This record gives sequence, C-alpha cells and structure tokens, in this order.
Amino acid sequence: MNKQILDYPLFALGFRAFFALAGLFALILITLWTSIFDSSLVTDNYYPSTYWHAHEMLLGYSIAVIAGFLLTAVKNWTGIQTLHGDKLAGMCLLWVYGRIVPFYSELLPDGLIALIDFSFLPALAYFVAKPIIQSGNLRNLFFIALILAMALGNALVHLEILGIKEQTANLGFDLIVGIIIMMILIIAGRIFPFFTERGLKGVMAIRNPMLDGVAIATSVLVFILLIFDINGMVLTIAALAAAIVNFIRVSGWYDSKIWFVPLLWVLYMGYGWIMIGFAFIALASLDMVPFSVALHAFTVGGIGVLTLGMMARVSLGHTGRAMKASNTIAIAFVLINIAALFRVLLPSLVPDWYSSFLLISTYSWLAAFALFVFIYTPILSTARIDGQAG
Repeated sequence: MNKQILDYPLFALGFRAFFALAGLFALILITLWTSIFDSSLVTDNYYPSTYWHAHEMLLGYSIAVIAGFLLTAVKNWTGIQTLHGDKLAGMCLLWVYGRIVPFYSELLPDGLIALIDFSFLPALAYFVAKPIIQSGNLRNLFFIALILAMALGNALVHLEILGIKEQTANLGFDLIVGIIIMMILIIAGRIFPFFTERGLKGVMAIRNPMLDGVAIATSVLVFILLIFDINGMVLTIAALAAAIVNFIRVSGWYDSKIWFVPLLWVLYMGYGWIMIGFAFIALASLDMVPFSVALHAFTVGGIGVLTLGMMARVSLGHTGRAMKASNTIAIAFVLINIAALFRVLLPSLVPDWYSSFLLISTYSWLAAFALFVFIYTPILSTARIDGQAG
C-alpha cells in the first residue's frame, strides 16, 4: 500500500497542524510587531505597519485556529474524513506563504501577494463545505457563509492596498472582527453548556434557544452599526443590550465550580471579555473611551483568551488525553488574561502609564503562548495515546 508523503500524526487532522502553527505564529507576530512598533525593526512590507498587525492577528493567527477547529469539528458532525496528510500539509503551506510573501514586496508583484493571501479562505470554505454537503448536514452550511464573508473582508483590505478602492481596509477589518465574534458566540452556545456539564458532575446548564438567538442578534446589530459607521445613542443602546443579553445567556450555563477547572474558567473569561467589549463600545459611542479599547477587548481578550482555551481543550480531547489542564497551562491561561487586562482595562483607567502597561501585556502574551507551544507541540505532533486514528 502506498503511503502519503506526509502520513504522520501532525497532519492526521486539522487541529494538529493549524493549532501548532497558530501557537508558533502568536509568538512570531507579537515579537515582530513590538520591534516594528518601537521602530527598532524596519521592514519592506506589502501592508502598512498597522494594517499588517491587524491583518495578521485576524487573518493569520485567528484564521489558523478557526481552520483547525472547523476541519476537526466537521469530521465529528458528518462522520466524513476532512483534510489530512498531503492535502492538509498543502493548506498549511498556503497559510504559511500568506504570512511570508508580504515581506517580499520588492521582489513579487502586489497582485500575486494579494492572491496568495486571499486564496486561503475560499479554499478552506470548499474543503469544509464538501463533507457537510455530502453528508446532508446542511444546518452547518452557515459556517461556509461566514468564511466567505471573512474572505470578502480580506478582499476589502487588499483592494485598498492595491489602489483599486479607497478607504476599504478598515471596513474589511471591522467585518472580519464582527464575523469572528459571531462565530465564537454561535459555537459557545453549542459547547459551553456541554463542556460545563461534562466538567462538573451533577451540574445542569440551562439552555434557552430564544435567548441564544436574541444574544446573537443584538451582537450582530452592534457590528452592523459599526460597519456602517452609525454612532451615538443608537449604538449605545444596542451595545448595552448586547452586553446585558449575553450576560444573561452565560448566567444560565455558569456554575461557581468552574473556577476549580481551568479548562472551563478560561472559556468563561474569554466570553467575559467579549461582554466587556460591548460595554466599551457603549462608552466609546459616548466619547468616554477610544473605540480601540473595545477593539482590543474583542481581540486580545475575547479572541486571544478563548482561542487559547479552545486549542488546549480540543487538543487534549482529540488526542485521547484526560480533560485536565496541567499547572503550566493553567498559568498560561492566567497570563493571557493578564495580557488582556494590561492592554484593555488598565490603559483606559490610567492612560499616562500606557507604554508600561503595553509592555506588560506584550510579555504576558508571549509567555502564555510560549508555554502553550512548549507543552502542546509534543501533544499535537504525536499519535493519540489511545491508539485511535486522528
């Protein structure tokens, strides 16, 4: 029997390769950005520096986590094998090229750089949609729509950089942030109650589909208002409603015993940062804080904390290990929340100390992901301990 060229554990299932890439890139991205931000490193880049940071945080790191999660979850939902082996390695290589080629802007045509980066999300949509359609699991097709909407956001970024359109990049970034948060809220409704009941014996999470719908709808409304640049009292009321309804939603799943289970409390903390993000949007709409504070509550807090927690949990479950975080990873969970605290809350309270807080946030982020890479690289790159495939 012919074996695939890359037939070994790292490429057995989507979460393995993409979570490994996401963890490593989280370190590289912030290390490079720190040097670029303080002007100690000057590079030729296809993207303007602030665009590069935003693009790579969202369409580099975050998309790697989403790709790993969906390529793994779709196999569970459909019972059909998703990308693995050579094809998975090829998708990983396409993602890596998207991170590297912008630094060769003097050697490569801008159109080629844009095409390489843009092509990843449509390819991901195809490979996720194929098993969903084959299995008739059509209820999950909306994930394909979300992926393609993120591709549209990416196109808006590239259209501005290529000089085809004017002032579309920030619109694209707003669209992508909104979609990622929506995806998190949708997935949270599926997994938080289940994870809570599995992790805490005797606890019954309260599921309320109507409340789920209202929480997601109010959140979508906030991002629609932001995308169309509608400010003032309308945005204030919508953002406060989103924060309150999402709090009520989470309260039905919450039990105080989660604080004894790091794999649970890290997820709830991540959701908490999203609610803080909505609260800061309400404050920003009243000119009480900059909108950038809310943005970083969603990205460093919501996306950063939740993705680290999800990668840790999914990696344990899909490699046949016990659902128990090591003390080292629990420290990483604390550190990623410290990073969000010093990037979001404290600068808004004591703006004169912004530079110091930013430095602490950066070091905390790097330490958190260094611990993840150190602990999880062997887990992701070796076979399941129970002998099963995947």
